[in-house]
Amino acid sequence: MKDQNPSSRKKKAPREQIAEPGSPAEIRFAAMNLLARREHSLSELRTKLRRRFTDEQQLENQLQKLVADKLQSDERFAESYARMRAGRGYGPARVRQGMREKGLSDSDIARAFEAAEVDWDTLAAQVLLKKFGADVPGDLREKAKRIRFMQYRGFAADHYQRLIGE
Repeated sequence: MKDQNPSSRKKKAPREQIAEPGSPAEIRFAAMNLLARREHSLSELRTKLRRRFTDEQQLENQLQKLVADKLQSDERFAESYARMRAGRGYGPARVRQGMREKGLSDSDIARAFEAAEVDWDTLAAQVLLKKFGADVPGDLREKAKRIRFMQYRGFAADHYQRLIGE
């Protein structure tokens, strides 16, 4: 029988980090560690570093130095993000929304879409085929199910209408 005494159970320590002012070198080091793992938008990087460091002025100075040294680039992040999300089968609307959530400007988003050169019609066909196979939808209920799926994935009606048979 298990011990019912709650005080005898081991408790995990919370993973909360205590924010500290931080020297410029510490802030830069933390930012470089984050950027070494993957690209980050400036907004995303700022949010993550604010959890650790309280000195807002030092933080902004270091972020601007990273941008000036071309170690952080919203344009590069946007291109990477667009290719990655399209590669996972998401449509243009869903990719664009994700980019906005990451704090990217509309101009960075537009340039990323141009650079990605994704054929959204072909991608929509691949996504639909992977999810539902080559079967033609039999009834309205099945068509509606496929339409909802494609809309959830971020595809516009003109990307999938001919595939579903509307």
